[in-house]
Amino acid sequence: MNLKTAISHVNHHHALLVFPITNKKIPLSLWSCFFPRTKMVWEWDDEGDSRVADLWHLREKLSSSGKVVYAKWYQGRATLFSKKLFVGLLAAMESSDSPLSAEAARMHRLLVDNSPLSTKELKQELSLKGATNEKEYNRALKELWTKFLVVGFGEKDDGAFPSLAIAATQVVFEEEWREASKMSRQEGLHRVSKYLPKQSPFLLHFLKIYTSIQRVNSVRNQKATSPKNLPKVITFEQLESERPSKIS
Repeated sequence: MNLKTAISHVNHHHALLVFPITNKKIPLSLWSCFFPRTKMVWEWDDEGDSRVADLWHLREKLSSSGKVVYAKWYQGRATLFSKKLFVGLLAAMESSDSPLSAEAARMHRLLVDNSPLSTKELKQELSLKGATNEKEYNRALKELWTKFLVVGFGEKDDGAFPSLAIAATQVVFEEEWREASKMSRQEGLHRVSKYLPKQSPFLLHFLKIYTSIQRVNSVRNQKATSPKNLPKVITFEQLESERPSKIS
């Protein structure tokens, strides 16, 4: 289990969880790529499976490698993306134009100016420390994760246990951000459909989020299709029906 092999797994599958969800085969995880016949047990003592801790540390190296993208995305879990897929996801979400809530916008501006930051640093800078502000902080951060506006990038010592460092996507993946900005939303959608299999849980999760965002945008933009006419979830077949002749 090493960094080079882990990057190869991510680039081959394009999207992977780091750890499996209750040892289910899908969505595919980095653990299952390395240990396909081994159930994962969360044991952190000296007698536990050292591979769990090893993969946890490898997760940090992957996030700061710049070779793949790390985000708290699928069901809020650590998810790894190939950069090819991530560019498509960014373009499809039209990240630079998607409206944000006031708190998410404030958090994003802070990270654009100063990335990466730890959880403790973010809360302190935004005056969102304490239990009473926890929901507001988590809601704003989830919004940024969902729209791929932030990524995990290494760790910072935040006390007894290191904290995931969070960075604005456009700061640490500047080249990918520029590439996505030159693509149309439709080109982004079709790149996503190219790299994620039809029945992939990752694709289904993306389509659910994408449709939800389109509904919100349609309400804010009177020229857009009425939300009543939008399907509950846009399907893979609908993406395929308008596939461009060439997909990068």
